Amino acid sequence: MVVEIILILISTIFVTNFVLARFLGICPFLGVSSKIETSIGMGMAVIFVITLAALCSWLIDKFILIPYDIVYLRTIVFILVIAALVQFVEMVVRKTSPALYNALGIYLPLITTNCAVLAVALLVVQVEMEFFPMLFFAVGASVGFTVALLLMAGIREQMAFGRVPKIFQGTPIGLITAGLMSLAFLGFAGLVK
Repeated sequence: MVVEIILILISTIFVTNFVLARFLGICPFLGVSSKIETSIGMGMAVIFVITLAALCSWLIDKFILIPYDIVYLRTIVFILVIAALVQFVEMVVRKTSPALYNALGIYLPLITTNCAVLAVALLVVQVEMEFFPMLFFAVGASVGFTVALLLMAGIREQMAFGRVPKIFQGTPIGLITAGLMSLAFLGFAGLVK
């Protein structure tokens, strides 16, 4: 069991990273990765939302949707669960850290539409994961998202001191950097079967 959990974590963080390998959650990845401090806050919010969304979705699917044969409502129910969790996170961040709340701006409520969150919730029920593998899959996927976000923020902070040709400044160099990071993460392919 311990080996399986370690393999799930390594796989979801590095090999099948939701941002750099599956290309999900690109909007907050590019939008919030200009500063490391902001990226840490967004990463923590995404870890909380993805893990709890996967847990709640798994429980709702197992104990309500499947027994009552209404699995066709999965997507709608999961979106409602994710929206409720994001509202909760938004209220907590606004009360505990107004500076972080202002720095995250529109990207915090946009976690609701982050396709990585919904993808994790749908994947864990579609492949019929057991409880603990599901939990570690969700944690690993969200930590992988945060790792990609922090790496991108670190690179973008260093690029602020570099000389980037004017035509590549802003979004173009961000997209080129994301592509190079994706190629670098491709090197983890084959690490876990």
